[in-house]
Amino acid sequence: MFRGFATVNVFADDVVAARDWYAQVFDAEAYYAMPPAPAAPAYVEFRVGDDADEFGIIDRRFAPSGSRDATGPAGAVVHWHVDDLPGTIARLLALGATEYQPLTEHGDGGFVTASVVDPFGNVLGVMHNPHFLEIAEARAAAVAA
Repeated sequence: MFRGFATVNVFADDVVAARDWYAQVFDAEAYYAMPPAPAAPAYVEFRVGDDADEFGIIDRRFAPSGSRDATGPAGAVVHWHVDDLPGTIARLLALGATEYQPLTEHGDGGFVTASVVDPFGNVLGVMHNPHFLEIAEARAAAVAA
């Protein structure tokens, strides 16, 4: 049974530079590196958001051959819920990302997405997601009860 995402992984030629960039994006330091310091990491991992979702950065030399040979952004886009979508996009662009998909409304339910390409060639999706907020509010209410 599918129970939720365990880890989202992206690839980078320079894991240290990608770690440092995402530390700014997430306003948090990576909690795990392999191999451990002082060696240069081939993998680092962050825990992000309400559920401490795992976000890993892998040295591109370990990517499947199709991913290593891609000439542009490709693959699935994982969208992270953010509270201030326009502000988040502006911040990501200021940090060196480039626009991939502009703010796009989907129907009349309040779902709005956007995505950027990080400086390492990965697509990073962000969105306003009313369903995410409903689940978070229900969880908070259950804990408070």
